[in-house]
Amino acid sequence: MISKYYFINKFDTNNLNKQDKQTVIIYRNYSSNIKNKDLILRIKNYCKKRRIKFYLSNNIKLAIKLDLDGAYIPSFNKNIIHLAYSYKKNFKIVGSAHNLKEIRIKEKQGVEKIFLSSLFKKNKNFLGINKFKILSNLTKKSVVALGGISKSNLRSLIFLDHSDFAGISYFE
Repeated sequence: MISKYYFINKFDTNNLNKQDKQTVIIYRNYSSNIKNKDLILRIKNYCKKRRIKFYLSNNIKLAIKLDLDGAYIPSFNKNIIHLAYSYKKNFKIVGSAHNLKEIRIKEKQGVEKIFLSSLFKKNKNFLGINKFKILSNLTKKSVVALGGISKSNLRSLIFLDHSDFAGISYFE
């Protein structure tokens, strides 16, 4: 079964209504230093009613406290303090990486899946299909394609042997 991960930075029911049960919502709002618990709980309750999984970015402690489905660790977060936390069995931790060094860090952080970017988006972390395949073969963790995935290039994921993907523009 294909898992899709949709990064959001605001609560917009118009886009969330279009998502199916294979979509995991990841709330990440780095522009605000304060995590708005009320907003996170509103998103959680909305996702729960729709039977959509909901993860919080870059705050595992809060994700556990609010009983979310999981947490996302961005590539810039190299902390391992969360390894001391206890959480429910089906709580998932995922994280992103751009290179082999970051992949090794995510493995030490105990993530279940590594979001490898950027697959298509031509930015400073651009990998392309060949580099993506090489890096994804250097870990035993499940790999999720991230970066520039759209409806027009979705078929290219067939060449990667990975069907899970994450993004923003694909979902909007």
